[in-house]
Amino acid sequence: MTAKVALATSNEGKRAELAPLFEELDVELVLPSASVMSEIEETGLTFLENALIKARAVSAITHLPAIADDSGLSVDALGGKPGVHSARYAGTPSNVNKNNEKLLHAMDHVLDGERNAAFQCVLVYLRRPDDPVPPIGVGAWEGEILREPRGSQGFGYDPLFFIPGLNRTAAELSTAEKNAISHRAKAASQLVAMLKDGG
Repeated sequence: MTAKVALATSNEGKRAELAPLFEELDVELVLPSASVMSEIEETGLTFLENALIKARAVSAITHLPAIADDSGLSVDALGGKPGVHSARYAGTPSNVNKNNEKLLHAMDHVLDGERNAAFQCVLVYLRRPDDPVPPIGVGAWEGEILREPRGSQGFGYDPLFFIPGLNRTAAELSTAEKNAISHRAKAASQLVAMLKDGG
């Protein structure tokens, strides 16, 4: 029987991206309501802290095991920003277009060849809200920031995130292509391996 696991996000795009990565575990990823997620304050200083905050809150509310992803974009020329503030880089409520505009403005002065960046992802699995030893997966995806967006797939900063080896942005990749190389794919692969081993 397929087990239900709460996914600590109200972002359908994120669920669509993550669901295939957990298929072999035979779980159904259930999304909490947007109102539930809006009440969770991500006060952590790291991706791990925020992932744990979200997973604990959602597990407590849904009475289900929970998977939480905290991820973001780290730009070398900006000292690692927007980092843990990626989703709300341009303020609250989160606005993807404004975030991308702010990033491009902040990168105006940065020369080509110095626009290195990486998507970072931490995924945690909590069996229950007070799980003392949750399995954790971590992944990074290296790329560069373009001067204008390209592509219509994906979400967030994907249209600005260029992968030199593919000569495409993350927003120009299919879900299957993205799920073979992305930061979430790498983190999910670690997490699934741990869970299959009984972690």
